Amino acid sequence: MPLALFRRKGAGSAGRGGGPAHSVPPGAGGVHCEVTDPFGQPMPGAEVTVTQSQSGRVSVKATTDPFGLIFVTLQPGRYSVLIAAEGLEPFQQTVEVVEGETLPLTGIQLHVGRSPELPQPGTWMFDPPHTAIRFIAKHVGMAHVHGRFTRFEGGIQIAPDMADSRVEVRIDAASITTGNNTRDNHLRSADFLDVENYPYVHFSSDRFIYRGGSKWTVQGALTMHGVSRTVDLETGYLGVVNGGYAEELRCAALATAELHREDYTLNWRTMLAKGIAVVGPTVKLEMDLQAMYRSADTPTPPE
Repeated sequence: MPLALFRRKGAGSAGRGGGPAHSVPPGAGGVHCEVTDPFGQPMPGAEVTVTQSQSGRVSVKATTDPFGLIFVTLQPGRYSVLIAAEGLEPFQQTVEVVEGETLPLTGIQLHVGRSPELPQPGTWMFDPPHTAIRFIAKHVGMAHVHGRFTRFEGGIQIAPDMADSRVEVRIDAASITTGNNTRDNHLRSADFLDVENYPYVHFSSDRFIYRGGSKWTVQGALTMHGVSRTVDLETGYLGVVNGGYAEELRCAALATAELHREDYTLNWRTMLAKGIAVVGPTVKLEMDLQAMYRSADTPTPPE
């Protein structure tokens, strides 16, 4: 277990190897990391994970400060230090923490990582058992409401040029669930989703915008409650693997978007006027997607 965690330039006893000086509690040792980006500039927000080598137990999970620095104190022993940042190759090193000493890991530079292998062109269908469509909404005056849709279908047509690919998802609006039957029935009613008149929530896109590393923006139309609005799905592509019971070829991604209910004529102020406080005006949509390769058919790129 870590005995302390600091993100500062410290003063105190000198560290081993002439590194920055830090004080450590009795019976402990320290590790100091100084991380830079591919251009040699301080790397704030890099994720640092320190794991006990023998047990594999995580002792510290933290991030570097605005100067790219982090200092941790640990019980003596052998540890693995992993430093990672989005789009960059991770750094890993095994260190031996010694009582009363600080080990400096200076000059750690993270380099541009290779992007994950893109899925091969063709038809990829979403796998519902391994796909989740969730949302988080602010409960008016209280905490957050977490929910999901349990029935949906769709897939991706991957083009030879990924930017020309297409995606379509159709969600059964009545499958909404938040763990509260009264609230769920109200969300299905004409006050909100009005599932009798608008049984589906639909998203389609033919615009994939590369943002670097594993990041993409999938820009498309979300139709809900009879209204369509342009939505940006900020997507982190996770790569391709052979998996599942039949060793199918699969690809995976995580996507998020922020929706405003009033864009879809779901007027929360009217609900408040009626004395109904269910969810607030902003909803965060999260999609944990996994798709299986089905055929080599590819779409014709849009003109």
